[in-house]
Amino acid sequence: MATAARSGRVFMKSSNYQAKKPDESGFIEYTEEEHETWSILYHRQIELLKGRACNEYMNGIDELAMPAERIPQLDEISRVLNDKTGWGVARVPALISFDRFFKLLADKQFPVATFIRVRDELDYLQEPDIFHEIFGHCPLLTNQEFADFTETYGRLGLAASKEERVYLARLYWMTVEFGLLNTSQGLRIYGGGILSSYGETTYALESDVPVRTTFDPLTALRTPYRIDILQPLYYVLDDIEVLHRLGEMDIMALVHQAMAMPLLSPMFEPKPEEGAT
Repeated sequence: MATAARSGRVFMKSSNYQAKKPDESGFIEYTEEEHETWSILYHRQIELLKGRACNEYMNGIDELAMPAERIPQLDEISRVLNDKTGWGVARVPALISFDRFFKLLADKQFPVATFIRVRDELDYLQEPDIFHEIFGHCPLLTNQEFADFTETYGRLGLAASKEERVYLARLYWMTVEFGLLNTSQGLRIYGGGILSSYGETTYALESDVPVRTTFDPLTALRTPYRIDILQPLYYVLDDIEVLHRLGEMDIMALVHQAMAMPLLSPMFEPKPEEGAT
């Protein structure tokens, strides 16, 4: 299996990880080894993203000024996000329900599971750990257009039925988690599942294996995916403002249209157990 080196926001039935709880003052204690793991992940990824991540993300990295040698405390991130876009982050367990996820986004709170991967899983993790959530997603939440779309998505998901949420999850996967952006400098990454992944960063942009195609919301809603592989398909936005315009569309009408149509043929081998949707 190729090294995927990433995690996306997925909804699994169980996890081997346990999120850390804060003390009475709200401080979360991490071990020296956990801080070292963050440092390894941070340094190798920040270097790799030069010339590969979109400008909006790199601007967010500068705004957040997150520490490179230790795991940041959640209030450090929330203070910056709140000042920039009115957002914050919320501590969650390793696994959360769809209801909890959508409610947090609707309230402009990005969920962060307060554990970090063990060293043996440095290059592959299905669960979204604190590195994925903070390093992968939070920089773009300093961008108002991206933040507004994420809030809209949360409100839609909160009111959606179980079946509708399956389609919304595909849209999120194909954009917020694994989306690419056209720029005057060439293709760039904005999806958090790629931005936090050492292996998928170069694969998504430079490999001739995956398909890269112009984003169409109706098509994305009908695109199956697997959470445990390097993605066979990436949708490309013309610019980040496309997400803002998407948020102003009747997304649920598109969901219902997609529900009345067949899914696209998967571009991957089926997996008998959990992993595809």
